[in-house]
Amino acid sequence: MSLDKQDVEKIAHLARLAIDEKDIPNYAQNLSNILELVEQMDAVNTDDVSPMAHPTDAMQRLREDEVTETNQREQFQTVAPQVEDGLYLVPKVIE
Repeated sequence: MSLDKQDVEKIAHLARLAIDEKDIPNYAQNLSNILELVEQMDAVNTDDVSPMAHPTDAMQRLREDEVTETNQREQFQTVAPQVEDGLYLVPKVIE
């Protein structure tokens, strides 16, 4: 797939990018090369390839979920501007 000047200008407009007029041919060539590579990758038969979550099948080591700090909510709420029933009151943001 080959992109022309109008395609690049439309993409730049949609992406809210300012592109110099002299750079448009270079962008068109680079984007066309990327799309050609995607077309080549799309043509590869992947029916017998099983999907994987991680290329090395590594397992993430997780620590135990333990409470390590004391509850200081009461202390923090003493300096809050407005508190009600243990909740912080904030101004309405959405009208």
